[in-house]
Amino acid sequence: MRHAIALAALISLSGASFADTITDYTLDPTHAQVRFSWSHLGFSTPGANFDQVTGTVRVNEEHPERSTVSVRIPVDSVNTHVPLLDEHLLTQPGFFDAKAHPDITFESTGIRNVDRDQQRFDLVGTLTVNGIQKEVVLATQVNKVGPHPMWDNAPAIGLDARTTVKRSDFKMDAYAPAVSDEMPIQITIEAVEAKAFAEQMAKMAK
Repeated sequence: MRHAIALAALISLSGASFADTITDYTLDPTHAQVRFSWSHLGFSTPGANFDQVTGTVRVNEEHPERSTVSVRIPVDSVNTHVPLLDEHLLTQPGFFDAKAHPDITFESTGIRNVDRDQQRFDLVGTLTVNGIQKEVVLATQVNKVGPHPMWDNAPAIGLDARTTVKRSDFKMDAYAPAVSDEMPIQITIEAVEAKAFAEQMAKMAK
């Protein structure tokens, strides 16, 4: 029953302006990854990730449908594992406009297709890349809710999510269609109760 209640708090992530009892969770940057991939001339499917991901999950315990998710990703943390390609993505036309728009952001706006038995839901939100906003839907899986042994048993949550975007929607259409327009995205995060996270980080900084 406790797990079902916690899952209900996670599975109803959406935006709202009214708050009751709120529990803030902070993304653990060492256990948060955003990965994307593309087709290269049909021969291979290279991938990349962002080395920096920060954000919060705000869970409204009385009205979980009023909870929110917010994520920020510095564009210059992109890592294709090919330094020259990283440079191209950050400096060449048709890719990231890193100087004018240094961050990618995601702000949740709602939820659809809740499956409580399978612990899955679709998280709807606004993705902003190159200053362009598009609605995206993240197919989300709740992995675990409970005390985290690496954070002094502080409350924690773990989620996986996936979606597919068209890079041309964000003025990133260089070399299409030889390099595929559609890009699958995979996300995995761990988030720790915010106060416990801050206290642990303060201890580590001493």
